[in-house]
Amino acid sequence: MKSNFSRIILAMGFLLSLFVVAKGQQFGWRGPGRSGIYNEKGLMKIWPASGPVLLWEVTGIGTGHSSITVTDDAIYITGKKGEKDVLASFNQNGKKNWEVVYGDASSANNFPESRCTPTYTKNKIFLVSGQGDLVCVGKDGKIIWSVNYARKYSAPTPRHGISESPLVVDNKVIGTPGGNVASMVAFDIENGNVVWETPAINEVTNYINPLLIDYGGMKIIVTLTADHIIAVNSVTGKLLWKFNCEILNAEHKENRTRVNTPIYRDGCLVAANGYTQVAVKLKLNPDGSDPALVWKNADFTPHVGGMVLIGNYIYSSTHDTNSKGRWICVDWTTGKTMWITDWFNKGAVISADGMLYIIEEKSGNVGLIKPDSEQFNLISSFKITKGEGPYWAHPVIDKGRLFVRHGDYLAVYSIKAK
Repeated sequence: MKSNFSRIILAMGFLLSLFVVAKGQQFGWRGPGRSGIYNEKGLMKIWPASGPVLLWEVTGIGTGHSSITVTDDAIYITGKKGEKDVLASFNQNGKKNWEVVYGDASSANNFPESRCTPTYTKNKIFLVSGQGDLVCVGKDGKIIWSVNYARKYSAPTPRHGISESPLVVDNKVIGTPGGNVASMVAFDIENGNVVWETPAINEVTNYINPLLIDYGGMKIIVTLTADHIIAVNSVTGKLLWKFNCEILNAEHKENRTRVNTPIYRDGCLVAANGYTQVAVKLKLNPDGSDPALVWKNADFTPHVGGMVLIGNYIYSSTHDTNSKGRWICVDWTTGKTMWITDWFNKGAVISADGMLYIIEEKSGNVGLIKPDSEQFNLISSFKITKGEGPYWAHPVIDKGRLFVRHGDYLAVYSIKAK
């Protein structure tokens, strides 16, 4: 009897571990499952007129558009200082623990600032610099190993430098060099040795942070290249399928910019990006063959701010021009545009405790929105006035706190209900 009970407990533990892995990295880009939805409860449903209470703020983190990563005992953030990308660790009250240079920053003329959101798992932090240094750092700030995947695979550098927040799957960390040698590579998290390589499809990498999904009992990595959405078996590195999304656009362009991590639910995948690209919903096939197109939407064009799926509706923003955009709601099932509205400008969106949190990229207005498929329902707002550059960093919510980064500046607000 005791033996049977032990086996049941072990089996439950194993299934739980699979669930956690399938949901992606608990600590990293856009929260659990890279969904932009944070598992928080008991948050304020309306803010004071002056905004939430500021708990603490820091400057000197380095310039960047990356988000922060919050673990149980530390806060990690990347930034560009001089020609280098640096990682800093803070305690929960904003006191710096350490800082380390982890690679060469992007040499791009436009927007070379750090864009890698750290990925934390098993007491290790994984990062990618603007020139392709894939790095493993310990909790003590010491570099454990480093490999430049761009040089190793002779990969062409995208126009704005390399922008990737590495995905960790089981004992592997994933890099996407692109080019003519390998589309995707898995490295051992302990030593940086190559585990597998996905054959090249001869397309440059993009600015996507890959998504891990669990479909039909298979863990699949999804990302976007110059022209395609691709799916890779996370165990073997086999290219399962590729879907040409560029061909659906009204005008074909070479090496179009793609930034947003796709969203996934119940065997379906939605990919949406700016620069007049058509958003698509794909239905995956159980036999692993090419997916089927469910719908496409030319209104749904998020620039760099991501998207969230709440109930049956997707909330995001549009890239009308580089300097202007609006907010949008799209029906997940049909692809119908429910509404598009102006509120200052386009920007980033996340969710927690049944509410949407948005920040527009031009002036730093932060909004608390009640999800509503009939209208843009703004409840409260305030403005970030410190920092420089566009407000591209996605906010983060953890332990009742809202983290907002603007360039070299980080502010932390209390949004816990009393």
